[in-house]
Amino acid sequence: MDKLILVLVETAVETVPPEIQRHPAVLKHAERRGKHPSKILLDRSYHHWAMKNLPEAEKRGRPDILHFCLLEALGSPLNLNGLLETYAATLNGYVVHVNPAVRLPRVYERFKGLMEKLFEDMEVVSSSGETLLRLERASLRSLVERLTPSRKILMTEKADTRGHTGFASLLTAGKPMVMVGGFPHGDFRKETEELADVKVALAQRPLEAWTVVSRVLCLAEWMLR
Repeated sequence: MDKLILVLVETAVETVPPEIQRHPAVLKHAERRGKHPSKILLDRSYHHWAMKNLPEAEKRGRPDILHFCLLEALGSPLNLNGLLETYAATLNGYVVHVNPAVRLPRVYERFKGLMEKLFEDMEVVSSSGETLLRLERASLRSLVERLTPSRKILMTEKADTRGHTGFASLLTAGKPMVMVGGFPHGDFRKETEELADVKVALAQRPLEAWTVVSRVLCLAEWMLR
């Protein structure tokens, strides 16, 4: 393996959709934040009742998953040694490009503010002019086609290849892509599953996304010893 591509797929991060921007729970939260409802992130902690009738509601409104996973990835020895590329493809058709040198806020509310700025400006730039985060309207498929990974691995408990040994054996050469679900509940969409060359489960039960990311990075580092 020369390098690892990590993609958080169907990631549950988005701004509040138009159909619930007038809901009392959303209006109250937006007023407290001092922002228009369209400018804040959808967050189940605050918008649970407003979200009940949204399509795929069980998979949406969890920006904390992206926060935890990015902190794991960016702080890993793999990333610090320049051997990791990290992206997030969202449920509603955006791709977040993550500069490996970005230092994300540790405090969740500050992270949400950063993501809200990203959705508004389409990029976050450092004081020196370096792009730290970039947002583009793009599908997961288009991202995969541009990155041309040597192998596309989808992490899911519904897999034939199981265990850490089975996963590590797939990281033998080239530039593999590992796809980890960035949503709390539900199944992968059909189009996501169709992109995978192989599906791998690290356990016999669903794991939290950040736990999967942590295990994936540790195994990749072990393969590069």
